[in-house]
Amino acid sequence: MKILEKFKYCPVCGSRHFTPNSEKSLFCGNCGFEYFVNPSSANAAFIVNGRGELLIALRKKEPAKGTYDLPGGFANEDETPEEGVAREVMEETGLQVKEAKYLFSCPNKYCYSGVDIPTLDQFFLCKVDDFSPLKAADDAAELLWMPVGDIRTELFGLRSIRNGLRLFMEKYKAGI
Repeated sequence: MKILEKFKYCPVCGSRHFTPNSEKSLFCGNCGFEYFVNPSSANAAFIVNGRGELLIALRKKEPAKGTYDLPGGFANEDETPEEGVAREVMEETGLQVKEAKYLFSCPNKYCYSGVDIPTLDQFFLCKVDDFSPLKAADDAAELLWMPVGDIRTELFGLRSIRNGLRLFMEKYKAGI
């Protein structure tokens, strides 16, 4: 379900005259408020160790609970994508990102509570110097290392992550 389909009343004045104004907005004919749907910023980390293995998380929560994922998540308000990916990596793995190099982005729809949330997923190659604090936490049920050449994208539950992995593996083979 598209997020705009969830709104029946204007969130400002409560009017029922809250109707589509464009493909991505609703307009209140009573108070003039217009609500736009713009993508939320999300990020994912590619963390590769010295053996050419990629850090993979097992999702603890829906959506796609029990499938593979990359460390990452939504950016907070007043946070850059680089700060967001570093924070998410710390929360989910205990690792401190020393450098986050932007690689590419993919538009996505993140289905949460039965609603498709539009996102702009940004992918980063993250440098970590010390792997000793590695421990699954927050949204990660488990963490594992997987050789980049052995990755099977169909085991990853989120479409955007699968697409991102395909792009990453091409870049990785080419020497990023």
